[in-house]
Amino acid sequence: MKDFERMLESKYTYGVFLDLHISRLRSVFQMANSQNKKMFLHMDLIQGLKNDEYATEFICQELKPYGIISTKSSVIKKAKQKGVLATQRTFILDSNAFNRSIEQIEKNSPDFIEVLPGVVPKVITRLKEATGTPIFAGGLIETAEEVENAIHAGAIAVTSSNHDLWKLYDQ
Repeated sequence: MKDFERMLESKYTYGVFLDLHISRLRSVFQMANSQNKKMFLHMDLIQGLKNDEYATEFICQELKPYGIISTKSSVIKKAKQKGVLATQRTFILDSNAFNRSIEQIEKNSPDFIEVLPGVVPKVITRLKEATGTPIFAGGLIETAEEVENAIHAGAIAVTSSNHDLWKLYDQ
């Protein structure tokens, strides 16, 4: 919760909820909304909540997140049906994973893609060229140089739990 409290006090508008217990969701969304923060909810990483289309429908109706993040096609599709921004999280480990990711992105039409690991600018550039979908870079990003490389490669945003990077870009 300390990361969330820091985020609330920062100038950042957007954030991601992950690794939360289902019982805390309503209260953290209320806190975020009271500070005009636009929060994405990572459906795959909520404890006590199955990451499927039924849970997504419930979350979209009850909590009204700004966006949903998931690796699952059914979750992405349901979020879009409910008018919630959908971010397809994809792990690009090799050429086969890259090609499968493009197929899933074309099939699901997410609003955003989160590519992991985000420290591979070449993959960010290729994925953006292949899909035209805005990209977030995440995973293993630890330095300002890695942030800049990801942005230069075409990412529109970077997700990181590194507080030093938060401070560096919180202007």
